[in-house]
Amino acid sequence: MMRRLPASLIFLCLTASVATAQGTRIWTQQRVEDLEKGTPQGVVIRSDGTLEAGPESKQIAITPSTYVWSIAADSAGNAYAATGSPATVLRVTSDGKIAKIFSSKDLSVQAVRVGKDGSIYAATLPSGKVYKIPADAADLDESKAEVVFDPTQTEEKPKYIWDLAFDGSGQLYIATGGPAAVYRVDVSKANSKPVLFFKSDEQHIRTIAFDKAGNLIAGSDGSGLVYRVDNSGKGYILYDAPKREITSLTVGDNGTIYASAVGGKGPGPLPPLPVQGIPSVTATITIVQPGSVQAFNGNTVIPDGSEVYSIPAHGAPSKIWSAHDDIVYALHWSPQGLLAASGNRGRIYRIADDGQYADIAHLEASQAVCFADSPRGLYVATANTGKVYLLSHAQSAESTYLSDVFDAGVFAQWGRAEVDAASTGYELYARAGNIENPQRAWSDWKKVTSNNGPLGLESSRFVQWKVVLHPGATVGSVGINYLPVNMAPVIDDIAVVPGARVNAQPSGQPSQNISINFNAQPNPILQLNSESGREPLSGIRDKSAVTARWAAHDDNGDEIVYNLFYRGDNETNWQLLKARVTDRFYTFDSTSLPDGAYRLKIVASDAPSHNPGEALTAERVSDRFLIDTTPPVLSAMEARILNGKIRVTLTATDSATPIGHAEYSVDAGPWQYVEPVGKLSDSLTEHYDFEAQPKPLPAGAEPPANPTEHLITVRVFDRYENAAAAKAVVR
Repeated sequence: MMRRLPASLIFLCLTASVATAQGTRIWTQQRVEDLEKGTPQGVVIRSDGTLEAGPESKQIAITPSTYVWSIAADSAGNAYAATGSPATVLRVTSDGKIAKIFSSKDLSVQAVRVGKDGSIYAATLPSGKVYKIPADAADLDESKAEVVFDPTQTEEKPKYIWDLAFDGSGQLYIATGGPAAVYRVDVSKANSKPVLFFKSDEQHIRTIAFDKAGNLIAGSDGSGLVYRVDNSGKGYILYDAPKREITSLTVGDNGTIYASAVGGKGPGPLPPLPVQGIPSVTATITIVQPGSVQAFNGNTVIPDGSEVYSIPAHGAPSKIWSAHDDIVYALHWSPQGLLAASGNRGRIYRIADDGQYADIAHLEASQAVCFADSPRGLYVATANTGKVYLLSHAQSAESTYLSDVFDAGVFAQWGRAEVDAASTGYELYARAGNIENPQRAWSDWKKVTSNNGPLGLESSRFVQWKVVLHPGATVGSVGINYLPVNMAPVIDDIAVVPGARVNAQPSGQPSQNISINFNAQPNPILQLNSESGREPLSGIRDKSAVTARWAAHDDNGDEIVYNLFYRGDNETNWQLLKARVTDRFYTFDSTSLPDGAYRLKIVASDAPSHNPGEALTAERVSDRFLIDTTPPVLSAMEARILNGKIRVTLTATDSATPIGHAEYSVDAGPWQYVEPVGKLSDSLTEHYDFEAQPKPLPAGAEPPANPTEHLITVRVFDRYENAAAAKAVVR
């Protein structure tokens, strides 16, 4: 409720027109955490909060499979996708045409590579076979494809194949798990037998690559080891990573090895893999090897995220990047920097050796899992769902970044847009609306001249901006000034508790703690409420005090002061109890008011945050509460001996609350509860008529001077534990 208050009440008044909040505010997006909430298209978000024109990422194919586990590219720019659910190899042209060239009854095709002769090599899981597929094949069944590696024909009989790689001479290397080993096959020779090239005591060899000297670089799952294996098959551990599983390896032009890793070291199985992409169907695939990141692609439980390490050719290994919310599935070195494909948000990152990074693409899939370079661009494959993207080598001709939607909380006037002065090569646009979804009747985009004049949009609650970046453009922080329309404060709740005091000075006497909560009854019991501003308020029990507390808020975030008023039953005028209270509770002395029923009114004002005459107020009235500090009055007490018993009658009257209960004592003995006439104790006046039995003299006790004389004491309480006592002597 809004109302005008007289100056004598200290609050500043509200005019009939709509007032505006004091002070211009600014919404600024300049941190990478803020910019990540927006939508980039061909825009790079750097870790220093700068936007720059980046490569175009274009979705070129959606496969029929849930996962694309691996991707390769030939010299003509065609991509070959290894899929799971179902297990196939698909040829994908740069214009998005898909052709199935191989299918298997296995669970998935785990890895795919293109040989020197143009043939396609595909490894399946869980059979662990590697097939040779002609480049011009069309829907070749596994039973008709040439098998170049069969684990059952080896002495070790590995259970899994994780990766494939060719050396400079065209020989194929096969990374396996259970046991962890690398096999070599000379695929240029017909019926060539696999040779055990390297064996490890780890669980799996998860990823392999070749350095510039022709050494095999291998990453393991188990202890997170990075090996260098020379041409003779002798292994040397280059790095023992802090993580358990090396998920990907790549080698830079300067010989630096980059490795990504995931998972804490120690026991613990990975969670099952959820399958998405089939409406109204839920399924789960569980791969039962001791552990591999492939076993939980798509799972939202990331064990401490991923780390990326740099292993220079001559220097100490170091961690250059880590992310708690992302897991890196693949690395690819480029002249522009190290690229990392990640999940579970489908992001592509570019990472520098100094730890600076950039988010260069947001893909519409849960996981970006692998790369394949080609003359047409960098292919990126995804899982959940299985798609193929093409990331251009050059900057996009036109890039756009769409900001997050900003909610001013209330209607606001939109002022000048501030863009970092060093920004170049961009165009800025803005739009506004009064519902959070911009697709529902917002204004059209309006081109804005930054750092010069207001946006020119209607007053509204929500606003959004976008920038169009031309090649070579960079944009620093972007801020929009706004002036919120002032809103009156709101009092959400009031609780009044007689018999409680807050901030009482220590008296040295024991006190009983009490909690003042909303929706509380007299003598409340603590009920925890974690909502901000409604936490239990601690005090002590004090019959002479009343404590009120209230919850309030202001949508503008203004400072609020409060005036407190009280009014008794059958009264018209509100009386000022306390002015300009800044806390959200107040304790007052109940003895300053006569016993009776009252209500409390809280009037809130945002005057401290506004010019004189522009403040708004709100008020709320509490529930009815009782003040009763006066004990009952006892009258007409009579006591006499009748048939050896003491017969007592009396009347108890209270002015404010009904009589609660009564008790009596004979000859200073224990107190005994007694009911009123009619048994119910529910009235301001109660009559008592009862018999009391004198207590027998304890054995061995000295007889009193007058054995027929007895003292009867009666104590009567009202509902607020105010007590009155009366006594009589009978003989």
